[in-house]
Amino acid sequence: MTLSQEQLDLVEAAKGARENAHAAYSKFLVGAAIRLRDGRVFVGANVEICVFPLGVCAERNAVAAAVVAGAKYGDFERVVVVGHAVELTPPCGACRQVLAEFADASLEIVTYNLSNGEYAEYSLGDLLPNAFTGANLIQP
Repeated sequence: MTLSQEQLDLVEAAKGARENAHAAYSKFLVGAAIRLRDGRVFVGANVEICVFPLGVCAERNAVAAAVVAGAKYGDFERVVVVGHAVELTPPCGACRQVLAEFADASLEIVTYNLSNGEYAEYSLGDLLPNAFTGANLIQP
């Protein structure tokens, strides 16, 4: 199976964002692109800070850009994450949880590896089964 043209376009958008990543310490640059159902695309790059826990992943920066532009729950259609490593770079646990705030388990997530062109497609449900969401907070 090959990536669709829409997926490839998001790979290119994520690659462009990755070029602006700030990873002065680890040199691990990541880019992400999110496509909304209305066709708009938002990108993010990881921003690493010398106090490592304060850094922000590319996916969460892309989500923030979409939210600032008015995106709401259910608007997210597809997420592409681009890295350059030995293995693919799927969203970390924190990013998976943030994505679950804005999309259901069917959200498509594609990871793409610049080092070898390898990619994988997942659903958010594949990566975060039984997610804790706002529904868990609602009192009966």
